[in-house]
Amino acid sequence: MAKQVVVIGGGIVGLSCAYYLEKEGHKVTVLDQSAMDGGASYVNAGYLTPSHVIPLAAPGMMAKGMKWMFNSSSPFYLKPRLDAEFLRWAWQFHRSSTPEKVARAIPLIAEINLLSKALYQQMHASGDLGDFQLDLGGLLMLFKSEEAGREERKVMQKAIDLGLEASELSASELRLRQPGLSPEVAGAFHYQCDAHTTPTQVMPRLQQHLSGRGVTLRPATSVTGFETAGNRLRAVLAGNERFPAEEVVLAAGSWTSGLAKQLGLQISLQGGKGYRINVRRPTPVRMPAILMESKVAVTPMVGFTRFAGTMELSGINHQIRRNRVEAIARAASAYYEGLHIEPAEIEGAACGLRPVSPDGLPYIGRVGQWDNLCLATGHAMMGWSLGPVTGKLISELVSGHKPSLSLEAYHPERRFT
Repeated sequence: MAKQVVVIGGGIVGLSCAYYLEKEGHKVTVLDQSAMDGGASYVNAGYLTPSHVIPLAAPGMMAKGMKWMFNSSSPFYLKPRLDAEFLRWAWQFHRSSTPEKVARAIPLIAEINLLSKALYQQMHASGDLGDFQLDLGGLLMLFKSEEAGREERKVMQKAIDLGLEASELSASELRLRQPGLSPEVAGAFHYQCDAHTTPTQVMPRLQQHLSGRGVTLRPATSVTGFETAGNRLRAVLAGNERFPAEEVVLAAGSWTSGLAKQLGLQISLQGGKGYRINVRRPTPVRMPAILMESKVAVTPMVGFTRFAGTMELSGINHQIRRNRVEAIARAASAYYEGLHIEPAEIEGAACGLRPVSPDGLPYIGRVGQWDNLCLATGHAMMGWSLGPVTGKLISELVSGHKPSLSLEAYHPERRFT
């Protein structure tokens, strides 16, 4: 049965929800407070990463965060602040970072990423978005130190045990695939299971497709409240406007927890800021790569090379910390010979906020208090990779179909104990 669905959030997750909901015959309206032309869905590395099987809440990450707390250019930066929600989230993050919990999360992360990659491939084959970039050549993990190589070798073995395709490259094998590397780069791991895209190509095409299919897109529309009746939402309110809804999907990224509060829900979430630099001139970069020691992602996209990275937990803000951008630029120069990012390219850096749950797993599903509300957020650094699968799962819930995979681990009201 076709329903009137309001999706709050116009990033990759919200638009993916709209994409699959429309395919099910629902009448969809997407509301977003921004102009829908920037943010995390536009500034990310564009990776589809089944290989990233270790959640952000991994053993030792909180210790690293505490160590780096007073170094604002570190890859993982926790800004010291006395904020009750942040402190609660930090404690839950710490409680989630155990070997046992990570071991349970690994196969779940691989499963949901593989399904999402397959959906990207279906989307590409459908022609709905035209011939957008979908490069299936894999991802390199470049390392300089033997310690970094040793740690990633363990991760690669976990990926292989899950049936993912990956291999270690020697220094000579690596340079055949990726010339122009610094002599200090000792080797790499090649995750053939991964892929990459150009987000700034996909997002406008997805919007255009949705508009052409009758989906209503409303940028610059801030949700101010909800109209309720019993345990159901009747409408979403935006100032003087009222958007009737038989189903509501809350996919507002880092802003989701604030909106959820209006409905009496406490969703543990922090905005994790990431930065990107675009270089619109020839570079040595042939393959997407993560520079392991500096935690910087490098992606050859359509028309430019992107250097992206960092996880900055400093609250909801879009302040550009130049020292963090400069750290990304320095890393690029340290891994690729002759590559120098110019001051103007650094000045053109942008940032986006990724919604981070305490255990690094997304929130996907219904909440008990409201019969017709679904949440789709908390994807951390996997938002781009998991956009389509999240949209597919939400459309299945709204349509009354059995979900393509179990949602128990992603329940929005799960406990972090």
